[in-house]
Amino acid sequence: MKTITFHKQQLGSGIYTVSDISNLLFIPKYKVRRYLNEYWNERAGKKFFNETYSWSVDNKIKAVNFYTLIELYTCFHLQELGVTPKEILKSRAAMIKDLNIPYPFASDTILSDGKKIWFEFKDSIVKADGSRQTDFVEFIRDFANKIDFNSNKIAEKFWPAGKQSDIVINPHNQFGQPILNGTNINAEVIFSMYESGEPTDAISILYDISAKQVHDAISFYKKSAA
Repeated sequence: MKTITFHKQQLGSGIYTVSDISNLLFIPKYKVRRYLNEYWNERAGKKFFNETYSWSVDNKIKAVNFYTLIELYTCFHLQELGVTPKEILKSRAAMIKDLNIPYPFASDTILSDGKKIWFEFKDSIVKADGSRQTDFVEFIRDFANKIDFNSNKIAEKFWPAGKQSDIVINPHNQFGQPILNGTNINAEVIFSMYESGEPTDAISILYDISAKQVHDAISFYKKSAA
């Protein structure tokens, strides 16, 4: 018998499965599953996802909200720098306590108020060996270039392909699935029409969107499928 666990979600919180996380963060599904297991299991950090996921089935199928998606984005990059799950969870717990914010890895405190914590974290974990330091700086720059923050310094929009693209994720639109900036059009619909053989100029006219928006939607989903 399958055990299904639900957690109440606020309207506009978004919902993202393993496939969604993989497509939006451009990370192979096997890595997403591995990372989720490292953070979701009892051993490494059960509290990390406490009250943040939407549902699970037999503890195998899971979905997370928008803030957790952004925190996973942060965690994945930190692991690529060689930081262990245990060290990441310890740092996150310290930021929650010291800065009094519920989603520290989805906040711009990682760029400002959290600087001291991250500096100490970076020195002890990354060892300040030059290349790792550069990688960390590049990650922080990438983090800032892909996320818009609200007045409370919490992530409110995510630009998975960067802000030069018209693909944006807003948990208040289309259940948090990628849309074309300035519209409520699901970007995957545009890609599906292209895949079915519809000319790009016809798609542009039909949805009253620019050629660039059509191109960005196609490029985004081609990259996700690669």
